[in-house]
Amino acid sequence: MKELVKTIIVTEDIQLKQLELSDAIDMFTTIDRQRDYLGKWLPFVAFTRDVSDSEKYIRSVLAVPAEKGDFVFVIRYKGDFAGLIGFKNTDKLNRKAEIGYWLSEPCQKKGIITSSVTAVMHFAFEEMNINRVQIRCAVGNFPSKGIPQRLGFHFEGIERDGELLTGDRFTDIEVYSLLKNEFLSAGH
Repeated sequence: MKELVKTIIVTEDIQLKQLELSDAIDMFTTIDRQRDYLGKWLPFVAFTRDVSDSEKYIRSVLAVPAEKGDFVFVIRYKGDFAGLIGFKNTDKLNRKAEIGYWLSEPCQKKGIITSSVTAVMHFAFEEMNINRVQIRCAVGNFPSKGIPQRLGFHFEGIERDGELLTGDRFTDIEVYSLLKNEFLSAGH
């Protein structure tokens, strides 16, 4: 079980709280109410059929020892569940990690993900001693890929057929990265 991290205060309205089992109902309810919207780019939506599926996911995150696991945070906007943000495929030896995120449709276009990504990048570079952060987005997912573009990430290329989406169709993935020295020199 991971040691709990204090809540990261992003803004007065946005807080990131480390994922806990008690978040399963909010997470499932959000997914269940927005299946078409979220399912377009997130393959896990099709496999999340019951609150127990969300509980299984959370248990799998919490079961990994802290030294080997990835931090995953609930995004709360004005106190309400808004989505998730966290690290994937963290490679502590090479000091690199990938950031993944998803956000509820009513919370879009409020700067929540841009601000949250900046906050988790601070966490990665300052607390986790990470040197390289990567974000991968489906080629057609314009809202998602706008985040690394706005934050000054470098476009590295296209990973062909990099992710299998719902409906057994592959999508190409755009890969973006930002290094610790680039983040700090940009005045973040």
